[in-house]
Amino acid sequence: MRLLLVEDEPNIARPVLRALEAQGHQVRHAADLSTARALLAEAEPDLMILDVRLPESEDGGFILAKEARSAGYKGPILFMTARDALSDRVMGLDEGGDDYVVKPFDLPELLARVRALLRRVSEVKQSRVQHGPLELDLTDRSVRWAGRGVDLSPREYALLERLALFPGRVYSPEELLDLVWGEEASDPGVVKVCVHHLRNKLDPQVVRTVPGGYRLGIEP
Repeated sequence: MRLLLVEDEPNIARPVLRALEAQGHQVRHAADLSTARALLAEAEPDLMILDVRLPESEDGGFILAKEARSAGYKGPILFMTARDALSDRVMGLDEGGDDYVVKPFDLPELLARVRALLRRVSEVKQSRVQHGPLELDLTDRSVRWAGRGVDLSPREYALLERLALFPGRVYSPEELLDLVWGEEASDPGVVKVCVHHLRNKLDPQVVRTVPGGYRLGIEP
């Protein structure tokens, strides 16, 4: 799974980072709000772990969570902070958080909470997604359009699945290149070709070109 860890205290960030990577996760780390925003814009994580107090703001984690939710991010958000007042916990959940762990915490407890949140992500990925005439079976990676089965290449399916799972999200070509092709391609032009094929096989409106990139063309 792809995780974003936002923590400005090195003595906390380092062991958490090592433990998450040891469990097989790809973890991107930011020590401040501006870097976190940049990483979030580059690639959407499956889970965000946010410190609340960041160098730019006492509520930096809350601010980032609110911005992410407003932009269409639907993945889980876990706050980890020394602020343990009831009002802080309520604020965290109201700003889009899914869980809240208070510092100092035991690393096994944090990892258990991460596993629990990621199970929800896996459950979503194992279900079916439908938007209007578009239907994806995430288990067998099959696609139907208006009841008709459509054969897609693995790349075409992966790109369409990403857009369908986050239908309000705009992805830049560079972001889709990273999410779908990884290190196997470096030219964003392959994204344009893949979108062209999806439109031909499904419908010209299935993927919409918008300022900043692409989004699902069907309203959720």
